[in-house]
Amino acid sequence: MHDLAARLRGLPPSLGPVRLIAVDGHAGSGKSTFAGRLAHALGGAPVLHLDDIASHERLFSWTDRLVTEVIEPLARGESAHYTPYDWRARAFGTPRPLPAAPVVLIEGVGAGRLALRPYLARLLWMELPREESWARGRQRDGAEQREFWDGWVAAERAHFAEDPSRPHADLLVLQRIAGYEVLPGPATTPGAGPEVTLSDDPSRMW
Repeated sequence: MHDLAARLRGLPPSLGPVRLIAVDGHAGSGKSTFAGRLAHALGGAPVLHLDDIASHERLFSWTDRLVTEVIEPLARGESAHYTPYDWRARAFGTPRPLPAAPVVLIEGVGAGRLALRPYLARLLWMELPREESWARGRQRDGAEQREFWDGWVAAERAHFAEDPSRPHADLLVLQRIAGYEVLPGPATTPGAGPEVTLSDDPSRMW
């Protein structure tokens, strides 16, 4: 994981002083877990979860809010402040800071959408089929979220049909039994670089 982190730190800034790295993929594909591990390898890089930006009323129509609260301040080299959404209370909470760190991660379904790609240093896609991802997500959230998931699946299908992220991914992330395998994505020039294998075995990972 530290090899990938070093490669990302070495990229030129893409948003003011920030290297904005997106982790996209289907709901349930493991984006949050991977982003958390990558943030740790980056020495505690800030992570913005799109679950905090979206809401029941705006599952995917949140770009304007993200640009105003996050993109524009970071572009000026200032800390951003966003109001996270509470999915149980169905209300927005107290503003949280997001510092203009050298590397900032943004993870969630739609993180690699067209409107955000000009601000990204790299787009990573969690390579897990949508049906398998959704099954994992349903199992994770339990029966009480069944109705929500039914609506979510339809909304996600519509979003990616109109604004797909995977064709523009720089890297594909595959979860293995021990760690992750990172491969060049569809947007990468053929022969641009070798694959990177990341393992949870400390002797290989660190």
